[in-house]
Amino acid sequence: MITRSEYNAHQLSVLEGLEAVRKRPGMYIGSTDSRGLMHCLWEIIDNSVDEALGGYCQEIIITLHPDGSVEVEDDGRGIPVDKEPRTGLSGVEVVFTKLHAGGKFGGGSYSASGGLHGVGASVVNALSARLDVQVTRASKVHQMSFKRGKPGRFADKGRPKADASFTPFEGMDHPLEIVGKAKRGLTGTRVRYWADEQIFTPDAQFSLEELQGRARQTAFLVPGLRIVIRDNRTHRPNPELQAEEVFHYDGGITEFVEHLTHQSSVTDVWRIEGSGNFTERVPVLTEDGQATMEDVQRTCEVDIALQWNIGYDTVVRPFVNIIATPKGGTHVAGFEAALLRTFRKVVESNARRLKVGNDKLEKDDVLAGLTAVLTVRLAEPQFEGQTKEVLGTSAVRQIVSRVVEKQLTALLTSSKRNEKAQANALLEKVVAEMKSRISARTHKENQRRKNALETSTLPAKLADCRSEDIAQSELFIVEGDSALGTAKMARSSDFQALLPIRGKILNVQKATLSDMLNNAECAALIQVIGAGSGRSFQLEAARYGKVILMTDADVDGAHIRTLLLTLFFRYMRPMLDAGRVYAAVPPLHRVDIINPGARSNEAVYTYTEQELHELLTRLEAEGRRYKEPIQRYKGLGEMDADQLAETTMDPRYRTLRRVSVADAERAEEIFELLMGSHVAPRKEFIISGADALEREQIDA
Repeated sequence: MITRSEYNAHQLSVLEGLEAVRKRPGMYIGSTDSRGLMHCLWEIIDNSVDEALGGYCQEIIITLHPDGSVEVEDDGRGIPVDKEPRTGLSGVEVVFTKLHAGGKFGGGSYSASGGLHGVGASVVNALSARLDVQVTRASKVHQMSFKRGKPGRFADKGRPKADASFTPFEGMDHPLEIVGKAKRGLTGTRVRYWADEQIFTPDAQFSLEELQGRARQTAFLVPGLRIVIRDNRTHRPNPELQAEEVFHYDGGITEFVEHLTHQSSVTDVWRIEGSGNFTERVPVLTEDGQATMEDVQRTCEVDIALQWNIGYDTVVRPFVNIIATPKGGTHVAGFEAALLRTFRKVVESNARRLKVGNDKLEKDDVLAGLTAVLTVRLAEPQFEGQTKEVLGTSAVRQIVSRVVEKQLTALLTSSKRNEKAQANALLEKVVAEMKSRISARTHKENQRRKNALETSTLPAKLADCRSEDIAQSELFIVEGDSALGTAKMARSSDFQALLPIRGKILNVQKATLSDMLNNAECAALIQVIGAGSGRSFQLEAARYGKVILMTDADVDGAHIRTLLLTLFFRYMRPMLDAGRVYAAVPPLHRVDIINPGARSNEAVYTYTEQELHELLTRLEAEGRRYKEPIQRYKGLGEMDADQLAETTMDPRYRTLRRVSVADAERAEEIFELLMGSHVAPRKEFIISGADALEREQIDA
């Protein structure tokens, strides 16, 4: 027999005050793991940053304590300590216990702020086992403590603990204690809290790296603000990071873009600034507490710093009132739409010179190589959700779009010599990206993996393998035709392919995309791997499971290997990310050990000078003889096929060094320093190392 449970008004739950936050924390902070823990900290920090935005705060100090608590201190105006007329509670208690309460609802305290929903501090309080707040105002230090959102007193003196004995306040009288005096004119707020273990997962912890990254970007966005981070935890998760870091920048978002850009630039950092007005219908509180709908005039200020580099990666950091909006919103939509519309117009007007025909630019063509910091400031922006990751104010899209289109058009059509040269270089880059995309799409539609009977469409110098098993196949990139001849006899043609290159390929670090595609060696390598290049690269289409760089063990070989790594890093990076690029490790020396009697001599290979020295020392100690002179391999062509197979190519005996992304990044840094467009860092490097160089070492 089936019985139906009763459903009436007795089954309805009404959550009062902060109970709703503790019941459904994910609704307010996204999750209860480390991400949610960090979000609580952002809520407190953002309140201090809003004071800095208003010009009232110059320093914020964030301290991670050994007991798991975190403290945020600022020298702003301090939370109001007088009574709020409607509730009869002190301003401090209102901020930390009442949802949707604060000074950011159009009361004139903040013209633009990040914390906008009035739930930040109160949510952190509700999800904390303990929270202490000290406010310095009017030459006095005021203090109030809370346990899981309820005000009261902890019975500890000097050393606060989350599990100390707690007495909640009775009735409506919740006094704000005065615990000290302060110098005249000194103001500020200090908040320290212990996250509630009942709410957060056991593995939730504060990320110092994430905290430092957020502090750095905030210091860029608020020029002049000093942010200090101190990690006093006993067991730090990442000891490599400094325990104390200070972030203080005066260059604003222009300096931010320079910090984010790691490649040679096509343009300088361009600054686009402007503003626009719009009307918004919002509820406004009257004196009796009632809300009425009124049309309010708003102003949206737009400030953008952007720069294009020779790469194809896109970095766009959008912010609203210095709050990061990683998932975009109306400001990003307006920015990208204006970029595409402006470039299309300018390219169409120069179609003949740029040789674009009837092809149309796409958004990815314009965004390739762009680094931009996009900031908008407006009062009471509408976000999608408490986590404030998406801006929803619709009018912002048109304002940003209008500002960007007007000023970017002026930059791209400028008659000033410097700006005109940069604009021409940028237009050529964007058109090259478009042509590369169209070429890759055509290649993808027409190309299939070639078997042994179809290799005629591949470069003639490629010695392909017979296997169609991509996971087992290997492509050796060898230096020169002399090494190719020996390698052909040393390889296993079933699964090992060979592609020779003529000396040193193009330095793609300072070459344009079109220069790279027009270079015979680079184009052949990209064609042989068969997965495209740049944004169009598709890892699953690569024809070989491993790509092995096999160059001579000398300075020129290291140079060629660095050039190849730079090409892979800039245009075929997924191969590096997947760990499918290797460097062969050929031996430097061959030592023939003379065995007594009829026993044949023994050949031993060494790979470093130290290894050779250790071997010779051991042989001398054992009284064994070896042939003089010891053979030193300067190139792969000096080996015969058996030696090359035994030492470098045969999977049973060889040593391969897998190239990581960090290796490739280092290679790119070296090329940017030694062969990039900027002369000053190279000159400084040469001068700093001049004393350490001996004249005899110069190969002249």
